[in-house]
Amino acid sequence: MKGIALRQMYKQYRDALMQVYPMQEAESQTLWLMAYFLKISKRDLLKNAVIETVPDSLPKALKELLKGKPIQYILGETPFYGRNFTVGPGVLIPRNETEELVHLVLANHSGRLKVLDIGTGSGCIAISLALEMPKAEVGAMDLSGEALSMAKENASRLKAAITFFQSDVLLDPLPLSGLDIIVSNPPYVRASEKDFMHKNVLEHEPHLALFVSDEDPLKFYKVIVKKSQKHLKKGGYLYLEINEAFGNATRSLMEDNEFEEVKIYRDLNGKDRIVWGRRLH
Repeated sequence: MKGIALRQMYKQYRDALMQVYPMQEAESQTLWLMAYFLKISKRDLLKNAVIETVPDSLPKALKELLKGKPIQYILGETPFYGRNFTVGPGVLIPRNETEELVHLVLANHSGRLKVLDIGTGSGCIAISLALEMPKAEVGAMDLSGEALSMAKENASRLKAAITFFQSDVLLDPLPLSGLDIIVSNPPYVRASEKDFMHKNVLEHEPHLALFVSDEDPLKFYKVIVKKSQKHLKKGGYLYLEINEAFGNATRSLMEDNEFEEVKIYRDLNGKDRIVWGRRLH
C-alpha cells in the first residue's frame, strides 16, 4: 500500500471496528493502532499527512481486534499511571479505575512506609506506588506464576524495587507483617455479570483474576480484611477496589472487623469503587 492519506486510513479502520465496538471505543482503538504501528501523532492525522508504506503488522492487528482480542494483548503493553506496562493473556489488563486507587493511596500517604499489594497481576499497583513513593518498602503477591513473571519483568524494566511472593491469599498467611498499607484489587465480578461483558474480556482475560460466585461475592474481601488485622500495624490502612454493587457491604465488613474511619470513594464515573479505612487495634 502506498501514498495513503491518514484520514482515509483512520476512517477505514474506525468503520471496520464499529462492527464490533461502540463508536468512541472504535475511534480510540484506531488512534492507538495508528500511533503504535505508524509512529504518528494526532497532529499528523489532523494535517491529513500521507504515508508511503504500511507495515504488514497493522492490518494483522486490525484482524485480531475484529476477532475480539484486546488491543493491549495485541500490542503487548498498556499505559497505567503515566508508564507503559507489559501485559499478556495471563494477567488482567489494568483499568482506569485502578489508577484512581493508586492516586488515592498517594494522596493520603508518603514517606518510609511498608506496603503490600495483594493479587498484583501485572504489578501495576505495586510498581506505581514504589516509584511514586521511593522511600517505601513495597511487596507484592499473586497466586499465578505467570502473572508474577510479568510483574517482575515490569518492575525490572521500570526500575522499581519490589519484593515478590507467590502465595494464595485464601490459603496462606500474608508474607509480610508490620505493614502500614495493604492494597488490593481482588476478583469481584459476579458470574451473573458475564452476560453484560464484552467478549474481548470474557474470551481473553484470565477468569481467575475477574470472577467470583454470586453466592459469595465478597469471598476475597472477607479473607483480606481478616488477615489485614494481623498484618497491619495499629493505625495501618487497608485499601480495596470493589464491585460498585458492594460499597456499603464492604464498608460494613471492615467496620465489623475493627476498622475505623471507613470511607467509600466514588470513581470518575460516580460509581462506588474503593473502600478504605484504618486498623483500630
